[in-house]
Amino acid sequence: MRIRLLVPIAAVVLALLYLVPQLAPRPTDSQFDLEAFGRIPVSAEGRIKPLDTVARNTLMRFGGKQTIRDDGRKIPAIEWLADLLSHRTSPANPSTTVAASLPIFRIDHPDLLDLLGVTPEQKKNRFSFDELFAHRDAITRQAGLAFQVDAKKRGPYQRRIVGLYDTLSRYIALSRYDTPYAVPPLTANEQWRPLGEMLMDGSAGSDEAAASLTAIFNAYAAQNSGEFNDAVADYLRLVRADLPGATRKAGYETLFNRMTPFYHASALYVYAFLLSSFAFMLTSLSKPDWARALGRGAIAVLVLAFFIHTIGIISRIYLQGRPPVTNLYSSAVFIGWICVMLGFVIEKLFRLGIGTIAAAAIGFVTLVIAHNLSSGGDTMEMMQAVLDSNFWLSTHVVCITIGYSATFLAGFLGITYILLGVLTPVLKPDRAKALARMIYGVICFAALMSFVGTVLGGIWADQSWGRFWGWDPKENGAALIVIWLLIILHARWGEMVRERGVAVLAVAGNIVTSWSWFGTNMLGVGLHSYGFTDSAVFWMLTFATSQLAIMALGMLPIALWRSTGVRAINQRSPTPRVATTSA
Repeated sequence: MRIRLLVPIAAVVLALLYLVPQLAPRPTDSQFDLEAFGRIPVSAEGRIKPLDTVARNTLMRFGGKQTIRDDGRKIPAIEWLADLLSHRTSPANPSTTVAASLPIFRIDHPDLLDLLGVTPEQKKNRFSFDELFAHRDAITRQAGLAFQVDAKKRGPYQRRIVGLYDTLSRYIALSRYDTPYAVPPLTANEQWRPLGEMLMDGSAGSDEAAASLTAIFNAYAAQNSGEFNDAVADYLRLVRADLPGATRKAGYETLFNRMTPFYHASALYVYAFLLSSFAFMLTSLSKPDWARALGRGAIAVLVLAFFIHTIGIISRIYLQGRPPVTNLYSSAVFIGWICVMLGFVIEKLFRLGIGTIAAAAIGFVTLVIAHNLSSGGDTMEMMQAVLDSNFWLSTHVVCITIGYSATFLAGFLGITYILLGVLTPVLKPDRAKALARMIYGVICFAALMSFVGTVLGGIWADQSWGRFWGWDPKENGAALIVIWLLIILHARWGEMVRERGVAVLAVAGNIVTSWSWFGTNMLGVGLHSYGFTDSAVFWMLTFATSQLAIMALGMLPIALWRSTGVRAINQRSPTPRVATTSA
């Protein structure tokens, strides 16, 4: 009894010991209230966001990180942005600014490195603006040649040089106050305006908000923390009086950025996966007490991770004013959330520990995918006009994403069935049957949600584009998922495959679903190509190859499988012959 109680309690306590210090505000030696500075609302990329988000997204786009390491010091994004906007000069080198000397741009392509005069022996891939600006003529010339080629026909080097040119342009636009639009509309007839434009036409001095922003930047450039903090506090009070909603949301988004709920949820998913895996191993070793105790601990940690995951999704819904799925990033976050929820259901029904393992593993993997997708910039960008419908985003998009989630979960369970069956003796007949029922049940649910989501998508398409079906790549991908799931079900009902065959076909469903989810977007054609990216091609092919390898493993002769339970339930019983007599 002590083990069954103490182990789960200890597991949760360890999780909280990791979590609480991470979520608590971090002390800083800086006398500047950069946290308040980061809460200043601005307008950028079609929405109002805090400067903290602008800083983080910009650094992610430039170098794939939200912090900068320079001379052993970790510089947060908002401090870098304060240096950039204030044009603070370096005490060691007054001829340049601090921001321009920091290594924020990541460049990996060998031809680009050669253009910058970097040899392979130097092993350098991070550069400052000053270093890149010294090669501005060569970069501009090469980018001009690349721009002459159609975007869809550009090679890897051409895409990278265009991307580098774009990042340098973004940096310059920030330094000139052309973006974001930082001057708020304090009267009914005004719009958000760029500070740079007002400085050029001389109207900044007569505008209270623009003058206040200028005072903030001047105080930071002079490194006067008292004036800076007072100016920031005065500016927030000024904006809060006229734009209370925007200021409140900007403050919450800053808190959301600092908490990084999806990062901490992914760490807890790894912890839950390890606990549940050890529990499953102990069950196989006939250690039921320890197995049950660790299993309960895994579930408790998984609940904590799921709670943080849920808080993150609810926060995004509040900040965007949209349903949970609006782009590729949010779809990855939501797919993981749904898979964890389904994992709880599976564990409640079967109590084998496999549902917990599947939920933790998929939750972690999908959040890692989401993190990599965030390198493109703002993950809460303005919606495409044709997608601007909360009703259809709440019905079609959510249903189709749940279908993705269930199909991936069935595929993961299929992988588990194959790997445990071929490589280990742990799948006894009862376990093998239970795992096979899990796969079958999830496939049925996935087929239902995918079909409903696809039909709802056709209705939305009819309203938006005047046709129910147009053989668009994304539409074809959705249809392929439904067809593949129905093939699995009909093959099972027709006894063309048994439990092992269903598991192998479920793994193939991972390839079909990943193509519909990512592959169609990477084509760059069609009405649904909203999340176009070419950086995931390698990983798509790697993933598909890994799934084909697992399928090949699953198709080994049943006599080579180590688990006797799998061999027992997949042996076909001979069909009895019916004796007939002639009249």
